[in-house]
Amino acid sequence: MALTISTPSNPSYLADDAIAKIHENPGFGVYFSDHMALIDWTSELGWTNARIVDHTPFSMDPAGSVYHYAQEAFEGLKAYRRADGSTWLFRPRSNAQRFANSCARLALPQLPEDDFVESVRQLVAVDSRWVPSGHEQSLYIRPFAVATESFLGVRPGKAVTYCVITSPVGSYFAGGVAPVDIWVETHYSRVANGGTGAAKCGGNYAASLLPQEIAYQHGCNQVMFVDNAEHTWVEELGGMNFAIITKDDELITPELNGNILPGITRDSLLTLAPEVGLTAQERPVSLAEVYEGLAKGTIAELFACGTAAVITPIGSLTDESGRHEVNVPADGGRTIALRNLLIDIQYGRIADTHGWTEQVC
Repeated sequence: MALTISTPSNPSYLADDAIAKIHENPGFGVYFSDHMALIDWTSELGWTNARIVDHTPFSMDPAGSVYHYAQEAFEGLKAYRRADGSTWLFRPRSNAQRFANSCARLALPQLPEDDFVESVRQLVAVDSRWVPSGHEQSLYIRPFAVATESFLGVRPGKAVTYCVITSPVGSYFAGGVAPVDIWVETHYSRVANGGTGAAKCGGNYAASLLPQEIAYQHGCNQVMFVDNAEHTWVEELGGMNFAIITKDDELITPELNGNILPGITRDSLLTLAPEVGLTAQERPVSLAEVYEGLAKGTIAELFACGTAAVITPIGSLTDESGRHEVNVPADGGRTIALRNLLIDIQYGRIADTHGWTEQVC
């Protein structure tokens, strides 16, 4: 049976004019809405006490398991304000399924899909005034679960807190949609074979932070990782999936091999590819193939994709051997055509023929 989520009978809010001021320039992940969703789990009782409460700091013992053994998993999705004022989610059940898979890999309890979706829906409904209506703005939704048991032994925690917080956001990159320069990291690895690469968990992102700093030192916006065994095969960026568009109208992305996060934006683009004249392929992609394709002109475009940034053109790849330029089309090419198609579905500007969107209020 699905949990019943209690909601505040008289919720309090930041003043409307203050929220409107935040919406003028929300940034990304800087401001947070008035409320959050919480559900408790213990090994004795299972999932209990589902509720919407004020957004407030957690109180956790310094011996909390997550502090010591990083037993946590998270998700990222968005709520969109449409032209008629209604608010919609995009593929929340796919996020619920991925969250369950991530939790299973981290030895966390798996929240049922219906409870995940309902916790997101209820929170967005309560804080609907926080969903912005500006150009390509949205309400970013961050569900996560952390082991909270006070215990220093190395085993799965017997107490877990699931929480959902939200944040009004604009463009992930401060400059908006523009080609980004990528540092190709061939020494540090994001994940290892048999590790947590297919899970959305903090440890994967923590491992990417130092290489990201190295990317900045080389004048690049983001870092791309290759496999940890041969340092040959392209995997993904620090927080986004990687894709190629060829001169032969192919959309190619590295296949899911256990090291790559199964991105929901990635999956959506593979589905949408034929609608912009592309044939989608998932297969191993070597770094040498990418460099050769750029040199010979058989690769037309490169892009990165994910919930936060949607789709971002790649303008260059740089490694210790030098810089490899991408001739980004002046009109953005198929990359921007795909991007426009996806966001038009998300914002309800065209019909959703795939059943991906769900209205909240």
